[in-house]
Amino acid sequence: MAGAGRNEYRVDAVDVHAFEVPTDGPGGREQDGTLEWDSTTMVLVRVHAGGSTGLGYTYGDVSVASFVTSQLAPLLEGRGVLAPPALWQLMGTHIRNAGRPGVGAMARSAVDVALWDLKARLLGLPLVHLLPAPHDRVPVYGSGGFTNYPLDRLTEQLAGWADQGIPRLKLKTSREPERDPRRLTAVRKAIGDEVELFTDANGALSRKEALYWARRFHEEWDVRWFEEPVGSADLEGLRLLRDRGPERLEIAAGEYAFTAQDFVNLVEPPAVDCLQADVTRCGGITGVLEIAGLAAARHLDLSAHCAPAVSAHAFCAVRRLRHLEYFHDHTRVEELLFDGTLSPVGGVLRPDPTRPGLGLDVKWADAERFRVYEAHPVGSRAREEG
Repeated sequence: MAGAGRNEYRVDAVDVHAFEVPTDGPGGREQDGTLEWDSTTMVLVRVHAGGSTGLGYTYGDVSVASFVTSQLAPLLEGRGVLAPPALWQLMGTHIRNAGRPGVGAMARSAVDVALWDLKARLLGLPLVHLLPAPHDRVPVYGSGGFTNYPLDRLTEQLAGWADQGIPRLKLKTSREPERDPRRLTAVRKAIGDEVELFTDANGALSRKEALYWARRFHEEWDVRWFEEPVGSADLEGLRLLRDRGPERLEIAAGEYAFTAQDFVNLVEPPAVDCLQADVTRCGGITGVLEIAGLAAARHLDLSAHCAPAVSAHAFCAVRRLRHLEYFHDHTRVEELLFDGTLSPVGGVLRPDPTRPGLGLDVKWADAERFRVYEAHPVGSRAREEG
């Protein structure tokens, strides 16, 4: 929406929603190395200004929605919307005592994404064209392979992504390490030798166990990526794996980093070979831009953790871009709740240049059955249906 008065666009309404979608794993449950869950909750924020609506979201507990409602939505009322980083800074200062990391960071991330989406829509641009983007596409890796999948589902899922032209795939490991050799052998046979194989322990192993499995993963199944072999807070353990593990097996972490200092801790001195960031946790698009500079300055690639509908745009602006996690749970939830999601073609996601903002529209009729929260804390604008 071009023309005079552009600088006068101010927030006139905010609404907050949460949707809890059951998983489709065996018996309705999924497992990784350290966690079992039966649903995935998306917290959706919409910001209205100038006759347009921007949306953003994060994945977390419904308490994130309450945090947005109580702490951030009232703060936005009447604020100009064309400088999302200024509002990002304001939100960070405001929630200092309420809790800036964790739930607070996830809430700020969702709002920041909504503000960037709103600005792009007001200007009639796809979000990727608003950002300082050196890329127009993001390579992906298929991610799922939960530890409670039977072998047939495990191999079917990963081989299915390989058949779609996705050249790198990841499975969860290390919940019951003695079962992993059989699982990895079946997967390698199903996907062939040309596809890169990644593993993710979700912090399930001790340092010495992780070093043992790092060597076996690489030597026996040509695994090239070992994510969170130990807990992401165990910086010494990550450095041990990075320094003493196989040279061609990369150690990765960062999906649970919320603040800039969390990322600094992972790179000074270096604890990972490839840094990860989650746009829905690390401060939204403004946060990703900040972390991208840190990664580039430390000569490290940055990999996007999940949330592909947002990450496909945000990570086009990352100069040292590696790839994006095309995660089973998130792709499924986003396809259920939104029109305009992206599908990989040739192993990459390309933001749609014909749709403004993120290119997403909420499928309200489909989403309603999953609703667990709704609030309209600012303004009187009624929720648009459809």
